[in-house]
Amino acid sequence: MIMHVITNFTASAGAETMLARLLHGAADERIVVVSLIGVSDRNRNLADNPRVAYVSLAASSPAALPGAILRLARVIRKERPDVILCWMYHAMIVGTIAARLAGRGVPIYWNIRQSLDDPASLTRSSRLAIAGAKLLSSQPAGIIYNSARALELHRAYGYANRNMVAIPNGFELPRIGPTEATTARRIGIVGRFHPQKDHATFFKAVAAVRKTHPQAVFSAAGNGLSHDNRAVVDLMVEAGLPEHVIDLKGEISDMPSYYRSIDALVLSSRTEGFPNVIAEAMSYAKPIVTTDVGDAAAIAGNAGIAVPACDPEALAEAIREILDLSPTEYARYSRNARERVENEYEISAIRAKYASFLAP
Repeated sequence: MIMHVITNFTASAGAETMLARLLHGAADERIVVVSLIGVSDRNRNLADNPRVAYVSLAASSPAALPGAILRLARVIRKERPDVILCWMYHAMIVGTIAARLAGRGVPIYWNIRQSLDDPASLTRSSRLAIAGAKLLSSQPAGIIYNSARALELHRAYGYANRNMVAIPNGFELPRIGPTEATTARRIGIVGRFHPQKDHATFFKAVAAVRKTHPQAVFSAAGNGLSHDNRAVVDLMVEAGLPEHVIDLKGEISDMPSYYRSIDALVLSSRTEGFPNVIAEAMSYAKPIVTTDVGDAAAIAGNAGIAVPACDPEALAEAIREILDLSPTEYARYSRNARERVENEYEISAIRAKYASFLAP
């Protein structure tokens, strides 16, 4: 029996979505998911697996973590898992200490979902957890990273473990029709409003692109990206953009419809591990413009254009390149996008890599 320990299974970011995808196809007789904070209906529904039991430790503040460690130790003693996989830094620390307190000798593995391209863009809590986990990094039986870049940067930072591997995220392929010969006009960006995602650079790039390509249409989806968020509006004004220029959609539940509504996806992040949104958009045959962070450029491959982070002019020029593609060139990018996800990131192959790495 496998136990997953994750920091917050109410969130809808990449780590939570990837865990839900693994759970969805898991054939284990019994699986336990322990969340330090909570469990959302969204993630239960994505997992859609009756063999999964969920435990919430309700540890929503640093002061609650010692109690969460003790409760998790009791859960481990009760459930007697064969292996524990801890997702993200806080869960890695709590899970490792709790397993030791439980005294059962169960193998602990870590799952790191973040690169360290720009630690300053992360929260203070995350930076402290990254440093704390480094001190424990020799303890787990192995560490999974969701990108080769994340593995490289954590090793350079001082994470010391003899059994580290990069396993990319996996995706279920949606049904799409034949790629039509067309040109790009509708540009989208997906990601929560957070310094890590660097929407300021995206807004500045949009302002530059509008001067040469006034026909382009822009939208942004993600938690906090709404017109009633003053911080977002202020960033747009600072970039020289009227409020109406970008369709701010906020957090949306129907991502398939959103991906179908755009012609290309932009990622403007300062740091990433394996950005799900790139491969998700590519599975819908959408070309990519991305900053070269984490494994973003490697994921996009011949389906996109990568530029340095925090460089609005470079990002703008890459968007212009996509907007200027001929119908034949656009169709080629679209086919490349879909084929890369089919060949490299299909979920069943990724599940098999997890199972192999965690096998005794």
